[in-house]
Amino acid sequence: MAGATTFVSMVYILAVNPAMLADAGMDSAAVFTATAVSAAVSTLFMAFFTNYPIALASGMGLNAYFTYSVCGELAAEGVDEPWKVALAAVFVEGIIFVLLSLCNFRERLINDVPSNLKYAITGGVGLFITFIGLQGAGIIVASPSTLVDLGNFSAPQFVLAILGTILVAVLYRFHVKGYILIGILATWVMGMLAERAGWYVPDPEAGVYSLFPSLGAGLAMPSAPHFMAFDFSWVADHVIHFCFITFSFLYVDLFDTVGGLIGIASKGDMLDEEGNLPKAKGALLADACGTIAGAALGTSTVTSYIESSAGVVNGGRTGLTSVTTAVLFLVALLFSPVFLAIPSFATAPALVWVGLLMMDAIKKIDFGGDIADTVSGFFTMIMMPFTYSVSNGIMFGILTWVFLKLITGKGRSIPPVMWISALLFILRIGTLVM
Repeated sequence: MAGATTFVSMVYILAVNPAMLADAGMDSAAVFTATAVSAAVSTLFMAFFTNYPIALASGMGLNAYFTYSVCGELAAEGVDEPWKVALAAVFVEGIIFVLLSLCNFRERLINDVPSNLKYAITGGVGLFITFIGLQGAGIIVASPSTLVDLGNFSAPQFVLAILGTILVAVLYRFHVKGYILIGILATWVMGMLAERAGWYVPDPEAGVYSLFPSLGAGLAMPSAPHFMAFDFSWVADHVIHFCFITFSFLYVDLFDTVGGLIGIASKGDMLDEEGNLPKAKGALLADACGTIAGAALGTSTVTSYIESSAGVVNGGRTGLTSVTTAVLFLVALLFSPVFLAIPSFATAPALVWVGLLMMDAIKKIDFGGDIADTVSGFFTMIMMPFTYSVSNGIMFGILTWVFLKLITGKGRSIPPVMWISALLFILRIGTLVM
Protein backbone atom coordinates (compact mmCIF):
# COMPACT_ATOMS: atom_id res chain seq x y z
CA MET A 1 0.00 0.00 0.00
CA ALA A 2 2.83 2.40 0.83
CA GLY A 3 4.55 1.71 -2.50
CA ALA A 4 1.31 2.26 -4.40
CA THR A 5 0.73 5.52 -2.52
CA THR A 6 4.19 6.78 -3.47
CA PHE A 7 3.58 5.81 -7.10
CA VAL A 8 0.25 7.63 -7.30
CA SER A 9 1.83 10.70 -5.67
CA MET A 10 4.62 11.01 -8.25
CA VAL A 11 3.26 9.37 -11.42
CA TYR A 12 2.39 12.82 -12.74
CA ILE A 13 6.01 12.97 -13.97
CA LEU A 14 5.01 10.53 -16.75
CA ALA A 15 2.73 13.22 -18.13
CA VAL A 16 4.89 16.27 -17.42
CA ASN A 17 8.35 15.05 -18.47
CA PRO A 18 7.55 13.90 -22.04
CA ALA A 19 5.66 17.13 -22.71
CA MET A 20 8.51 19.25 -21.37
CA LEU A 21 11.38 17.45 -23.07
CA ALA A 22 9.44 17.45 -26.34
CA ASP A 23 10.05 21.21 -26.33
CA ALA A 24 13.76 20.34 -26.57
CA GLY A 25 13.14 18.44 -29.81
CA MET A 26 12.95 14.96 -28.29
CA ASP A 27 10.32 12.37 -29.21
CA SER A 28 7.73 12.44 -26.42
CA ALA A 29 6.99 8.70 -26.69
CA ALA A 30 10.67 7.86 -26.36
CA VAL A 31 10.96 10.21 -23.37
CA PHE A 32 7.93 8.55 -21.76
CA THR A 33 9.62 5.15 -22.01
CA ALA A 34 12.90 6.54 -20.67
CA THR A 35 11.14 8.30 -17.80
CA ALA A 36 9.23 5.19 -16.69
CA VAL A 37 12.14 2.74 -17.07
CA SER A 38 14.71 5.03 -15.45
CA ALA A 39 12.34 5.65 -12.53
CA ALA A 40 11.92 1.90 -12.04
CA VAL A 41 15.64 1.12 -12.32
CA SER A 42 16.70 4.01 -10.07
CA THR A 43 14.12 3.14 -7.42
CA LEU A 44 15.35 -0.46 -7.43
CA PHE A 45 18.89 0.87 -6.89
CA MET A 46 17.62 2.68 -3.80
CA ALA A 47 15.83 -0.44 -2.55
CA PHE A 48 18.84 -2.72 -2.84
CA PHE A 49 21.58 -0.21 -1.95
CA THR A 50 19.90 1.10 1.21
CA ASN A 51 16.62 -0.76 1.91
CA TYR A 52 14.95 2.68 2.11
CA PRO A 53 11.34 3.42 0.98
CA ILE A 54 12.48 6.19 -1.37
CA ALA A 55 11.51 6.44 -5.04
CA LEU A 56 13.36 8.30 -7.80
CA ALA A 57 12.44 9.75 -11.19
CA SER A 58 13.33 12.59 -13.54
CA GLY A 59 13.47 15.68 -11.35
CA MET A 60 11.14 18.63 -11.68
CA GLY A 61 13.19 21.79 -12.16
CA LEU A 62 16.07 19.76 -13.56
CA ASN A 63 13.94 18.88 -16.59
CA ALA A 64 13.12 22.58 -17.01
CA TYR A 65 16.82 23.47 -16.90
CA PHE A 66 17.54 20.69 -19.41
CA THR A 67 14.92 21.92 -21.89
CA TYR A 68 14.70 25.68 -21.62
CA SER A 69 18.15 26.68 -20.39
CA VAL A 70 20.55 24.17 -21.93
CA CYS A 71 18.74 23.06 -25.09
CA GLY A 72 17.18 26.48 -25.65
CA GLU A 73 20.54 28.25 -25.52
CA LEU A 74 22.31 25.63 -27.65
CA ALA A 75 19.56 25.76 -30.27
CA ALA A 76 19.89 29.54 -30.40
CA GLU A 77 23.60 29.05 -31.09
CA GLY A 78 22.76 26.84 -34.06
CA VAL A 79 23.43 23.44 -32.50
CA ASP A 80 21.45 20.65 -34.17
CA GLU A 81 19.72 18.28 -31.76
CA PRO A 82 20.95 20.11 -28.65
CA TRP A 83 19.32 17.52 -26.41
CA LYS A 84 22.11 15.10 -27.28
CA VAL A 85 24.64 17.52 -25.79
CA ALA A 86 22.41 18.00 -22.73
CA LEU A 87 22.15 14.23 -22.24
CA ALA A 88 25.95 14.00 -22.43
CA ALA A 89 26.20 16.64 -19.68
CA VAL A 90 23.74 14.70 -17.49
CA PHE A 91 25.72 11.51 -18.10
CA VAL A 92 29.01 13.17 -17.09
CA GLU A 93 27.32 14.77 -14.09
CA GLY A 94 26.15 11.32 -12.96
CA ILE A 95 29.67 9.93 -13.20
CA ILE A 96 30.99 12.86 -11.15
CA PHE A 97 28.27 12.21 -8.58
CA VAL A 98 29.30 8.58 -8.27
CA LEU A 99 32.91 9.61 -7.62
CA LEU A 100 31.87 12.29 -5.12
CA SER A 101 29.59 9.83 -3.32
CA LEU A 102 32.30 7.19 -3.03
CA CYS A 103 34.95 9.59 -1.68
CA ASN A 104 32.60 11.48 0.69
CA PHE A 105 33.41 14.78 -1.05
CA ARG A 106 29.74 15.32 -1.85
CA GLU A 107 28.99 16.07 1.82
CA ARG A 108 31.84 18.60 1.82
CA LEU A 109 30.30 20.38 -1.16
CA ILE A 110 26.98 20.61 0.63
CA ASN A 111 28.54 22.02 3.79
CA ASP A 112 30.74 24.61 2.05
CA VAL A 113 28.01 26.28 -0.02
CA PRO A 114 26.29 29.09 1.97
CA SER A 115 22.87 28.14 3.34
CA ASN A 116 21.18 31.14 1.74
CA LEU A 117 22.38 30.00 -1.69
CA LYS A 118 21.10 26.47 -1.11
CA TYR A 119 17.62 27.66 -0.18
CA ALA A 120 17.59 30.33 -2.88
CA ILE A 121 18.41 27.76 -5.57
CA THR A 122 15.40 25.69 -4.50
CA GLY A 123 13.14 28.74 -4.34
CA GLY A 124 14.39 30.09 -7.66
CA VAL A 125 13.77 26.78 -9.42
CA GLY A 126 10.27 26.85 -7.95
CA LEU A 127 9.65 30.28 -9.49
CA PHE A 128 11.08 29.12 -12.79
CA ILE A 129 8.92 26.01 -13.22
CA THR A 130 5.86 27.98 -12.08
CA PHE A 131 6.57 30.46 -14.87
CA ILE A 132 6.89 27.58 -17.34
CA GLY A 133 3.57 26.11 -16.20
CA LEU A 134 1.75 29.44 -16.54
CA GLN A 135 3.31 29.96 -19.95
CA GLY A 136 2.30 26.51 -21.17
CA ALA A 137 -1.31 27.20 -20.23
CA GLY A 138 -1.37 30.60 -21.94
CA ILE A 139 -1.87 32.39 -18.62
CA ILE A 140 1.36 34.29 -19.28
CA VAL A 141 2.07 35.33 -22.88
CA ALA A 142 4.76 37.29 -24.68
CA SER A 143 4.33 41.04 -25.15
CA PRO A 144 6.36 43.29 -27.49
CA SER A 145 6.03 46.24 -25.11
CA THR A 146 6.35 44.68 -21.64
CA LEU A 147 8.01 41.33 -22.48
CA VAL A 148 5.25 39.42 -20.63
CA ASP A 149 1.53 39.97 -20.30
CA LEU A 150 -1.64 38.25 -19.09
CA GLY A 151 -3.18 35.79 -21.54
CA ASN A 152 -6.69 35.58 -22.93
CA PHE A 153 -9.22 35.08 -20.13
CA SER A 154 -11.72 33.51 -22.53
CA ALA A 155 -9.32 30.84 -23.81
CA PRO A 156 -10.25 27.34 -22.55
CA GLN A 157 -6.61 26.53 -21.75
CA PHE A 158 -6.40 29.60 -19.47
CA VAL A 159 -9.63 28.87 -17.61
CA LEU A 160 -9.12 25.13 -17.25
CA ALA A 161 -5.54 25.50 -15.98
CA ILE A 162 -6.74 27.91 -13.29
CA LEU A 163 -9.58 25.57 -12.31
CA GLY A 164 -7.14 22.64 -12.21
CA THR A 165 -4.76 24.52 -9.93
CA ILE A 166 -7.61 25.42 -7.57
CA LEU A 167 -8.69 21.77 -7.55
CA VAL A 168 -5.15 20.65 -6.66
CA ALA A 169 -5.12 23.12 -3.77
CA VAL A 170 -8.46 21.83 -2.47
CA LEU A 171 -7.38 18.19 -2.75
CA TYR A 172 -4.13 19.04 -0.95
CA ARG A 173 -6.10 20.75 1.83
CA PHE A 174 -8.12 17.57 2.44
CA HIS A 175 -5.06 15.27 2.23
CA VAL A 176 -6.28 13.34 -0.82
CA LYS A 177 -3.69 10.79 -1.99
CA GLY A 178 -2.39 11.39 -5.49
CA TYR A 179 -3.87 14.89 -5.52
CA ILE A 180 -1.51 16.20 -8.21
CA LEU A 181 -2.31 13.34 -10.59
CA ILE A 182 -6.03 13.77 -9.92
CA GLY A 183 -5.70 17.48 -10.69
CA ILE A 184 -3.98 16.74 -14.00
CA LEU A 185 -6.54 14.13 -15.05
CA ALA A 186 -9.50 16.28 -13.97
CA THR A 187 -8.18 19.24 -15.96
CA TRP A 188 -7.71 16.98 -18.97
CA VAL A 189 -11.25 15.59 -18.67
CA MET A 190 -12.66 19.13 -18.44
CA GLY A 191 -10.71 19.89 -21.60
CA MET A 192 -12.25 16.93 -23.42
CA LEU A 193 -15.72 18.10 -22.32
CA ALA A 194 -14.85 21.58 -23.60
CA GLU A 195 -13.85 20.05 -26.93
CA ARG A 196 -17.13 18.15 -27.19
CA ALA A 197 -19.03 21.35 -26.39
CA GLY A 198 -17.17 23.24 -29.12
CA TRP A 199 -15.36 25.63 -26.79
CA TYR A 200 -11.94 24.02 -27.27
CA VAL A 201 -11.39 23.81 -31.03
CA PRO A 202 -8.47 21.66 -32.30
CA ASP A 203 -6.26 23.35 -34.89
CA PRO A 204 -3.22 21.18 -35.70
CA GLU A 205 -1.65 23.89 -37.87
CA ALA A 206 -1.61 26.19 -34.83
CA GLY A 207 -0.33 23.42 -32.55
CA VAL A 208 -3.72 22.82 -30.91
CA TYR A 209 -4.52 19.10 -31.04
CA SER A 210 -7.51 16.97 -30.08
CA LEU A 211 -7.54 16.06 -26.41
CA PHE A 212 -8.92 12.56 -26.92
CA PRO A 213 -6.28 9.80 -26.79
CA SER A 214 -5.99 7.33 -29.63
CA LEU A 215 -6.82 3.97 -28.08
CA GLY A 216 -7.71 2.12 -31.27
CA ALA A 217 -4.74 -0.21 -30.89
CA GLY A 218 -5.45 -0.77 -27.20
CA LEU A 219 -2.72 -0.76 -24.58
CA ALA A 220 0.72 -0.91 -26.17
CA MET A 221 4.36 -0.25 -25.47
CA PRO A 222 5.57 3.20 -26.59
CA SER A 223 8.56 3.94 -28.77
CA ALA A 224 12.01 2.77 -27.75
CA PRO A 225 14.01 5.34 -25.77
CA HIS A 226 16.83 7.49 -27.14
CA PHE A 227 19.44 5.01 -25.87
CA MET A 228 23.01 6.34 -25.45
CA ALA A 229 22.20 9.29 -27.75
CA PHE A 230 25.14 11.40 -26.63
CA ASP A 231 26.87 14.06 -28.72
CA PHE A 232 30.42 14.55 -27.46
CA SER A 233 31.68 15.98 -30.76
CA TRP A 234 30.42 19.46 -29.83
CA VAL A 235 32.17 19.26 -26.46
CA ALA A 236 35.69 19.19 -27.92
CA ASP A 237 35.35 22.74 -29.25
CA HIS A 238 33.30 24.08 -26.31
CA VAL A 239 34.94 22.63 -23.20
CA ILE A 240 34.27 25.65 -20.95
CA HIS A 241 30.64 25.88 -22.00
CA PHE A 242 30.14 22.15 -21.44
CA CYS A 243 31.75 22.34 -17.99
CA PHE A 244 29.43 25.23 -17.16
CA ILE A 245 26.35 23.18 -18.16
CA THR A 246 27.52 20.11 -16.25
CA PHE A 247 28.43 22.16 -13.18
CA SER A 248 25.00 23.78 -13.10
CA PHE A 249 23.32 20.37 -13.32
CA LEU A 250 25.59 19.28 -10.48
CA TYR A 251 24.60 22.17 -8.20
CA VAL A 252 20.84 21.87 -8.70
CA ASP A 253 20.83 18.08 -8.40
CA LEU A 254 23.06 18.22 -5.32
CA PHE A 255 20.70 20.27 -3.19
CA ASP A 256 17.57 18.74 -4.69
CA THR A 257 18.75 15.26 -3.74
CA VAL A 258 19.98 16.05 -0.24
CA GLY A 259 16.90 18.14 0.57
CA GLY A 260 14.63 15.36 -0.65
CA LEU A 261 16.46 12.61 1.26
CA ILE A 262 16.48 14.54 4.54
CA GLY A 263 12.82 15.54 4.15
CA ILE A 264 11.70 11.96 3.49
CA ALA A 265 13.88 10.50 6.25
CA SER A 266 12.55 12.96 8.82
CA LYS A 267 8.98 11.95 7.94
CA GLY A 268 9.79 8.31 8.64
CA ASP A 269 11.99 8.85 11.71
CA MET A 270 14.94 7.40 9.80
CA LEU A 271 17.48 9.98 11.01
CA ASP A 272 19.85 9.08 13.84
CA GLU A 273 20.20 10.96 17.14
CA GLU A 274 22.53 13.52 15.54
CA GLY A 275 20.11 14.23 12.71
CA ASN A 276 22.17 12.35 10.12
CA LEU A 277 20.89 9.81 7.61
CA PRO A 278 22.33 6.32 8.11
CA LYS A 279 23.54 4.68 4.89
CA ALA A 280 23.64 8.15 3.31
CA LYS A 281 26.46 7.04 1.01
CA GLY A 282 24.29 4.26 -0.40
CA ALA A 283 21.37 6.65 -0.93
CA LEU A 284 23.56 9.19 -2.72
CA LEU A 285 25.14 6.43 -4.79
CA ALA A 286 21.70 5.14 -5.83
CA ASP A 287 20.76 8.65 -6.89
CA ALA A 288 23.98 9.06 -8.88
CA CYS A 289 23.62 5.67 -10.61
CA GLY A 290 20.01 6.57 -11.40
CA THR A 291 21.19 9.75 -13.11
CA ILE A 292 23.63 7.77 -15.27
CA ALA A 293 20.93 5.24 -16.18
CA GLY A 294 18.46 8.02 -16.98
CA ALA A 295 20.90 9.80 -19.27
CA ALA A 296 21.74 6.54 -21.05
CA LEU A 297 18.03 5.88 -21.60
CA GLY A 298 17.37 9.43 -22.77
CA THR A 299 15.88 11.54 -20.01
CA SER A 300 16.91 14.44 -17.80
CA THR A 301 18.52 14.12 -14.36
CA VAL A 302 16.99 11.51 -12.05
CA THR A 303 16.66 12.42 -8.38
CA SER A 304 14.95 11.35 -5.15
CA TYR A 305 11.31 12.41 -4.91
CA ILE A 306 9.97 14.17 -1.84
CA GLU A 307 6.60 12.59 -2.76
CA SER A 308 8.07 9.37 -1.31
CA SER A 309 7.09 10.83 2.06
CA ALA A 310 3.46 10.00 1.17
CA GLY A 311 4.35 6.32 1.19
CA VAL A 312 6.45 6.71 4.33
CA VAL A 313 3.53 8.33 6.16
CA ASN A 314 1.42 5.36 5.02
CA GLY A 315 3.75 2.96 6.81
CA GLY A 316 6.53 2.35 4.28
CA ARG A 317 9.81 1.67 6.08
CA THR A 318 11.81 -0.72 3.90
CA GLY A 319 12.96 -1.27 0.35
CA LEU A 320 9.86 -3.35 -0.35
CA THR A 321 7.99 -0.06 -0.67
CA SER A 322 10.49 1.06 -3.34
CA VAL A 323 10.25 -2.28 -5.18
CA THR A 324 6.47 -1.92 -5.37
CA THR A 325 6.76 1.62 -6.75
CA ALA A 326 9.33 0.46 -9.33
CA VAL A 327 7.09 -2.36 -10.55
CA LEU A 328 4.16 0.04 -10.95
CA PHE A 329 6.31 2.35 -13.10
CA LEU A 330 7.01 -0.60 -15.40
CA VAL A 331 3.31 -1.45 -15.55
CA ALA A 332 2.60 2.19 -16.48
CA LEU A 333 4.48 1.62 -19.75
CA LEU A 334 1.37 -0.10 -21.09
CA PHE A 335 -0.65 3.10 -20.62
CA SER A 336 1.54 5.34 -22.75
CA PRO A 337 -1.31 6.42 -25.10
CA VAL A 338 -3.12 7.91 -22.11
CA PHE A 339 -0.17 9.79 -20.61
CA LEU A 340 1.08 11.07 -23.98
CA ALA A 341 -2.33 12.58 -24.84
CA ILE A 342 -2.36 14.86 -21.79
CA PRO A 343 -1.98 18.50 -22.98
CA SER A 344 0.36 21.11 -21.50
CA PHE A 345 -2.45 23.15 -19.94
CA ALA A 346 -3.47 20.04 -17.96
CA THR A 347 0.05 19.60 -16.59
CA ALA A 348 0.26 23.31 -15.70
CA PRO A 349 -1.41 22.78 -12.28
CA ALA A 350 1.32 20.24 -11.42
CA LEU A 351 4.12 22.64 -12.38
CA VAL A 352 2.54 25.53 -10.49
CA TRP A 353 1.90 23.44 -7.39
CA VAL A 354 5.38 21.89 -7.29
CA GLY A 355 6.75 25.41 -7.74
CA LEU A 356 4.70 26.54 -4.76
CA LEU A 357 6.05 23.69 -2.62
CA MET A 358 9.63 24.53 -3.59
CA MET A 359 9.08 28.15 -2.60
CA ASP A 360 8.78 26.96 1.00
CA ALA A 361 12.60 27.11 1.10
CA ILE A 362 12.46 30.92 1.08
CA LYS A 363 11.31 30.87 4.72
CA LYS A 364 14.75 29.54 5.67
CA ILE A 365 16.68 32.36 3.96
CA ASP A 366 18.22 34.86 6.38
CA PHE A 367 17.63 38.32 4.89
CA GLY A 368 19.02 40.11 7.93
CA GLY A 369 22.47 38.57 8.14
CA ASP A 370 25.67 39.02 6.16
CA ILE A 371 25.15 41.26 3.13
CA ALA A 372 26.84 38.73 0.82
CA ASP A 373 24.42 36.00 1.91
CA THR A 374 21.40 38.27 1.55
CA VAL A 375 22.16 39.76 -1.88
CA SER A 376 23.44 36.52 -3.41
CA GLY A 377 20.32 34.66 -2.30
CA PHE A 378 18.10 37.36 -3.79
CA PHE A 379 19.93 37.39 -7.13
CA THR A 380 19.90 33.59 -7.33
CA MET A 381 16.12 33.51 -7.03
CA ILE A 382 15.15 36.37 -9.31
CA MET A 383 17.59 35.68 -12.14
CA MET A 384 16.24 32.18 -12.78
CA PRO A 385 12.75 33.21 -13.96
CA PHE A 386 13.83 36.65 -15.24
CA THR A 387 16.55 35.23 -17.52
CA TYR A 388 14.72 31.95 -18.17
CA SER A 389 17.72 30.02 -16.97
CA VAL A 390 18.51 28.08 -13.79
CA SER A 391 22.24 28.25 -14.50
CA ASN A 392 22.18 32.04 -14.83
CA GLY A 393 20.61 32.29 -11.40
CA ILE A 394 23.30 30.10 -9.88
CA MET A 395 26.00 32.09 -11.67
CA PHE A 396 24.74 35.46 -10.45
CA GLY A 397 24.30 34.14 -6.93
CA ILE A 398 27.78 32.65 -6.59
CA LEU A 399 29.61 35.57 -8.22
CA THR A 400 27.69 38.11 -6.11
CA TRP A 401 28.53 36.19 -2.94
CA VAL A 402 32.26 35.92 -3.74
CA PHE A 403 32.62 39.58 -4.85
CA LEU A 404 30.80 40.94 -1.80
CA LYS A 405 32.90 38.79 0.51
CA LEU A 406 36.05 40.21 -1.08
CA ILE A 407 34.79 43.83 -1.02
CA THR A 408 33.76 43.58 2.66
CA GLY A 409 37.16 42.18 3.65
CA LYS A 410 36.02 38.60 4.31
CA GLY A 411 37.95 36.91 1.52
CA ARG A 412 39.57 34.43 3.91
CA SER A 413 36.16 32.96 4.73
CA ILE A 414 35.56 31.91 1.12
CA PRO A 415 35.86 28.09 0.90
CA PRO A 416 37.73 26.45 -2.02
CA VAL A 417 34.56 25.14 -3.66
CA MET A 418 33.22 28.70 -3.98
CA TRP A 419 36.50 29.94 -5.49
CA ILE A 420 36.38 27.12 -8.05
CA SER A 421 32.72 27.83 -8.81
CA ALA A 422 33.33 31.55 -9.26
CA LEU A 423 36.32 30.93 -11.52
CA LEU A 424 34.30 28.58 -13.72
CA PHE A 425 31.49 31.12 -14.09
CA ILE A 426 33.96 33.93 -14.87
CA LEU A 427 35.44 31.77 -17.62
CA ARG A 428 31.93 31.14 -18.91
CA ILE A 429 31.23 34.90 -19.05
CA GLY A 430 34.49 35.31 -20.93
CA THR A 431 33.34 32.90 -23.62
CA LEU A 432 30.07 34.82 -23.97
CA VAL A 433 31.65 38.25 -24.49
CA MET A 434 34.48 37.15 -26.76
